[in-house]
Amino acid sequence: MSVPAKRAGTPLRIVLDAYVVQYPLGGVVSYALQFLAGFRDLGHDVYLLEKSPGPQSCYDPRSDTMTDDARPALAWLRPLFQRFRVGDRWCYVDAAGDYHGMSRRQVDEVLRSTDVFLNIGTHGYWKDEVGRSTCRVLLDGEPGFRQMKMELARTAGEDLPEYDRYFTDGLNIGTPSTRAPSAGLNWGIMPPPVRVDAIEPTPAARRGRFTTVMNWESHKPLVFRDRRYGQKAEEFERFMDLPRRTRAPLEVAVSGRRVPVERLKRYGWSLRSANAVSASADGYWRYIRASRGEFSVAKNVFVVTRCGMFSERSAMYLAHGRPVVVQDTGFSDHLPCGRGLFAVHDADEAAQALDEIEGDYAGHAAAAREIAVAHFDARKVLRRFLDDLTA
Repeated sequence: MSVPAKRAGTPLRIVLDAYVVQYPLGGVVSYALQFLAGFRDLGHDVYLLEKSPGPQSCYDPRSDTMTDDARPALAWLRPLFQRFRVGDRWCYVDAAGDYHGMSRRQVDEVLRSTDVFLNIGTHGYWKDEVGRSTCRVLLDGEPGFRQMKMELARTAGEDLPEYDRYFTDGLNIGTPSTRAPSAGLNWGIMPPPVRVDAIEPTPAARRGRFTTVMNWESHKPLVFRDRRYGQKAEEFERFMDLPRRTRAPLEVAVSGRRVPVERLKRYGWSLRSANAVSASADGYWRYIRASRGEFSVAKNVFVVTRCGMFSERSAMYLAHGRPVVVQDTGFSDHLPCGRGLFAVHDADEAAQALDEIEGDYAGHAAAAREIAVAHFDARKVLRRFLDDLTA
């Protein structure tokens, strides 16, 4: 199904179904805001709708617990929504069925008249309520993992989530370059959008660190066709001694289960709490801006499937003019690497890339920004997405 034809210049009504209130962490919120403000920059009528799947579904980063209380998250999200011109076009329905933001009547009217319903990785509780003429789109943010889970469900005779179109930020999904299945679906490609023109690049501190924000184990491993696919914990082992191989200072803002804090420190990593860094979107952006660049591993499932995953976080570093050294997931098939952005496979390659950046930091910083403008600018990414839907 395509978006119904509209008179030239007429804004589309777009609903974004996203985790924001339930997981009010800087990176999660930043990702959703790029879509909300990006579509708004293109002149469209955009709404954020989110529905609780049940009790204890709101994560409180202050206590590292799940709760029903959405008030702390909403308290700091409301002014952020105003700043990013979301205004009052948002609603969160909590576990008790209470509506925060727009009323139920307003939400029903919006859903009935929506042109594009875009689910960016939630449980999709709204999609059965949208109007019949709405183009329902699923955007996968866990490439490889998502398709394998779908294939397992399909093999078991279960119904797959029913959408009109399927997109992913795995740049290799649906091609022979990845070992991930397609689950019998045609996948469009959407790189993470970043409002590059809203970011003023500033000079990096000469003594700043190369950093990243990560979860050590964000979910359980998956077994598919007798092979186990894991998380960043598995891949970090390949790079554990990287601080001993380079003169570039390295820091990891990390949270999650079983983080080997003392072992990381022994190898020379500086550590921060990812929850503290990501307690707000502004704190998350400040952390990136204060960094000299990014070094990061990728999830084991992304590396092994070679799905082409490239994160919004890394794109945000590039947009700030911060060079990025990240473990290759196959994205090197699509993005220019070797200046401003490096795709690496082991600690030796990572050390060489970091030292090369330090040898011409200004040049690599400029190249990083140029890559963001060329490949992740929200106006370009979202316009191509909508053009694809209307084709």
